[in-house]
Amino acid sequence: MKENAEYHAAREQQGFCEARIRDIEAKLGGAQIIDPSTLPKEGRIVFGVSVVIENMDTEEEKQYKIVGDDEADFKAGKISVNSPIARGLIGKFEGDEVRIETPKGVVEYEVMKVIYD
Repeated sequence: MKENAEYHAAREQQGFCEARIRDIEAKLGGAQIIDPSTLPKEGRIVFGVSVVIENMDTEEEKQYKIVGDDEADFKAGKISVNSPIARGLIGKFEGDEVRIETPKGVVEYEVMKVIYD
């Protein structure tokens, strides 16, 4: 009986691994390489750039790099392009003021700098 349970657990694990492989293959198939250093340096926030923003209430500055979902690491300053902060910043320019809905409520930021690194 124990061998049968181990066999079914191994089959289930194999199915999980195969599904993960299909997911990764699909992501790789649709991937595009974007080199921010080749983008026009017009001060506009786009995917791949780093941005320095200042909280207009606290004057605290933060720097984030806008990356894909799989690369996001908030503690390392890398935010997903699909995050509320990134969605609020995409398309804005240096000097713009932006209101972003956060879990703590609406926060107003000023775009201090856009870095094409």
